[in-house]
Amino acid sequence: MPIVSKYTNQQFDDLMNDLITVLEKHKAPVDLSLMVLGNVTTNIINGMAPAQRQAITEKFVQALTSSVDNRHDAH
Repeated sequence: MPIVSKYTNQQFDDLMNDLITVLEKHKAPVDLSLMVLGNVTTNIINGMAPAQRQAITEKFVQALTSSVDNRHDAH
């Protein structure tokens, strides 16, 4: 079943491309990029109502886990 989003593909792609551009501009290696994006994610979640934090965190972890390609030959 496809995921329905309230955001357009264009909105998503524009924001993602902007974030990638900033990381590339700073020549951030993978570990630094993940540290920064992790802290941004934490700040966003902590800005939510306390009652929502656990559920959104669990959904985020599930989405991240399912989107990672675990094949050894994946790039």
